[in-house]
Amino acid sequence: MSSRLIFFTFFLVLVSLLLGFQVFSIGQQETQAVSTTKVSILNLLRISPSSESIDYVHNKTQFQLHTLLTEQRHPKTWDLSKRIQKDCKSGLRLLFSVDEDIVGKLTALAGEKDTLEQAVQAIEKALFSGQKIYIYGCGATGRLAKQMESTFWRPFWQKVRKKKKIWSKIQLHFGDNVENQLIGEMTGGDRALISSLEGFEDLLLIGRLQLEDRKIEKGDVVICVTEGGETSSVIGTILAALDQWRTAESYDPEKTKKKLYFIYNNPDEKLRPFDRSRRVLEEPGITKINLTTGPQSITGSTRMQATTIETFVVGNILQQALDRSLRKFLSKKEMAALGFKSELHLEDKLKEFSHILKQVKENLSAIAKFTKLEAQTYKTGNFSTYFAQKGLITVFIDSTERSPTFRLFPLDTVKQAKRKSWIQVWTPAANLQDAWQAFLGRPFRGLSSEFYRKPFEDEIDDAYLKKAALESLKNAGDDQQFLYDFSFADFNLKNREPTQGDLGVAVLISPEEAELGKKNSDIRKFIDLFSKKGARVAVILITDKSSRKISRLIRKIPDGAAEGKNSFIVVNIGTTNDPLGINQRIALKILLNAHSTGVMARLGKVIGNTMTNVSPSNLKLIGRATYLIQSHVNDVLRHPQWVRPHGIRNPISYGEANAVLFDAINYLKNKKKESGQTAEVAFSIIRILESFRLEKGLIRSKTLKIVKETGLSQYLSNVTSQ
Repeated sequence: MSSRLIFFTFFLVLVSLLLGFQVFSIGQQETQAVSTTKVSILNLLRISPSSESIDYVHNKTQFQLHTLLTEQRHPKTWDLSKRIQKDCKSGLRLLFSVDEDIVGKLTALAGEKDTLEQAVQAIEKALFSGQKIYIYGCGATGRLAKQMESTFWRPFWQKVRKKKKIWSKIQLHFGDNVENQLIGEMTGGDRALISSLEGFEDLLLIGRLQLEDRKIEKGDVVICVTEGGETSSVIGTILAALDQWRTAESYDPEKTKKKLYFIYNNPDEKLRPFDRSRRVLEEPGITKINLTTGPQSITGSTRMQATTIETFVVGNILQQALDRSLRKFLSKKEMAALGFKSELHLEDKLKEFSHILKQVKENLSAIAKFTKLEAQTYKTGNFSTYFAQKGLITVFIDSTERSPTFRLFPLDTVKQAKRKSWIQVWTPAANLQDAWQAFLGRPFRGLSSEFYRKPFEDEIDDAYLKKAALESLKNAGDDQQFLYDFSFADFNLKNREPTQGDLGVAVLISPEEAELGKKNSDIRKFIDLFSKKGARVAVILITDKSSRKISRLIRKIPDGAAEGKNSFIVVNIGTTNDPLGINQRIALKILLNAHSTGVMARLGKVIGNTMTNVSPSNLKLIGRATYLIQSHVNDVLRHPQWVRPHGIRNPISYGEANAVLFDAINYLKNKKKESGQTAEVAFSIIRILESFRLEKGLIRSKTLKIVKETGLSQYLSNVTSQ
């Protein structure tokens, strides 16, 4: 071959290689363009981030809590929504399985109980010195604080007063005011039991003001409980209590830490990035009690495992302190008469949780039947009414916490002409004021405008928080009690009577089961009322009686209320050496938490194990809603069934998700009929994904139509199964 031919051949090969490389490069660039240069969601929707969104993303980083362990998805319940739709019993089993995390934490705590023992001793000393015991929380832990006072503490002392000889001895040592010595308070006061008051939770200031308002002073025992460990109002309370000591001439952290307690449920390393949490964690004058169990069974829903373990631990601290204090001057016989059969040991009481959970789980089939029954009630457009006496606060807490968690109408006021709330709660009482007295064990206690308004106006710098707090203050006063009637009496019997297809749920705690056998008892009247109106009936009984005795009582219920389409659940929990009745209330809480979550999951208000119907009503929940939008959208964008028809697309950012969320909040707020009921999270997820799918921005009205007609659960199923 000539040299000229060789050169020409070489030249052709080289040109071919260069051309091939160029074609490959162009193709690679085009592929990359498909994956990275598609129009952003904000451009598609023609949205510019609002001033509120810009402020939140850049200036409210201390409320963006998605890094916390309590905000993560629990692997055990990852596919809860699908599982519970197919098999209710299997779905409930998943929910109860996460409660096992509590067992592990309590076992560890029983072996390292020094800080708990210190808290017990602090309450002992307070009892003898007449100092107050102030338990403070917000939201679910605020309701916990109320429960400590109104379910455990006050009923115990009211029972003791009836034993005159024993009471006379107690008066000598504790005085006549011991019943009022413990104050359970929540952010926003008693009105916040109904629903949260926007703006309050995010303020350290309100914690300080409520501490002052309730006349808590240096030397009183202060126990602050926050599920996440970052709630501003709770942190404001413990820091204000610390300041009362710091102003003294000689501040001694060793003395202070025996009076001040901070109880929380996240690892310290997860909380340290948040300034307010770090101030508490690094303060030597505050005793920290970490009760971390892990992620919640429903992502971020700390009403579940976090508040369950906190209720159990704080309740047993109180009970242990009572046992030790009273034993100092009462005989064994007198102690037994008060329910203290033998000396209590805190480590043994903590280990009883495992048995409580086991007893609840043994009723899995009956609970599943109840869950399906209540879900079906709402599907047909009907309502439920819960009736309780001893279990009133536990029932009330579960009922009211459904509203913000799953985006339901809050409890109806007396001004509401027709029922909107899916659920109402009744208790035997002649009128609404008597019902509040039965509920709280004392008169209603609101926040006085005169005390709080000026500090709000002068000391809140953030314009959003100031406006929200001042607006909420209008709905926090003593007058709010007259808006809510929980009495099993004239108003409700006339205006809220059951109709065919409704559900009546009677909740009894020992010794209330005896009322089932009495024809004229309130519980029988309640069951008879619902049966005669063609409504279904469910009975939940937490009892220490034998199954034989319970079977005899069940047979006395008329109209087959325990059979057929109705539901009867019996959980056997003993009362020996549990004078405050903690174990039975915890059993009821575990049962109702799983049940109400199961009901909402069957109604499509849970996606996987995330509460996509959450209401972004405060800074923390805005952050949770933003993260849910970002997570669900990006999960779909990575899904093979999405990538195949639509190609690869960059994930959306936190800022983009937040901008779309605020746009949804403002749109739905202006749509009066939709405000308060359409979930902004679901609205935002559907709008983003549908805009990506169509490659053009989906208008808000069409998004709303998809939300209503298809729902988020079905929509996500559709776009990932093409």
